[in-house]
Amino acid sequence: QVQLVESGGGLVHTGESLRLSCAASGILHSIDNMGWYRQAPGKQRELVAEISPNGHRNFADSAKGRFTISRDGAKNAVYLQMNSLVPEDTAVYYCNAEIRLLTKPVTPYWGQGTQVTVSS
Repeated sequence: QVQLVESGGGLVHTGESLRLSCAASGILHSIDNMGWYRQAPGKQRELVAEISPNGHRNFADSAKGRFTISRDGAKNAVYLQMNSLVPEDTAVYYCNAEIRLLTKPVTPYWGQGTQVTVSS
């Protein structure tokens, strides 16, 4: 059974940094896009950043210039480095991966979510 396990959330102050990690466990064939989404209270889940298998990156406007995304194919992992955090970044952050199993087509998987809180 494939799972995405996240780590790295926490409470920081404005201007500080956090690094989120997410790794896929289980037997899988390959992973297409990997990314991070977030959901603040009372708001819809939104894309923060995503990265393709060949390294093409896409960022939300709010993340450009502050966040970077990277992946490690050998570890089936994706990372989100968040710098210059502001209170508006406060949300639950979810890892997402489009995973191709041995006998199934590409399926989106989600992590359990990790809370990021930025105090002013």
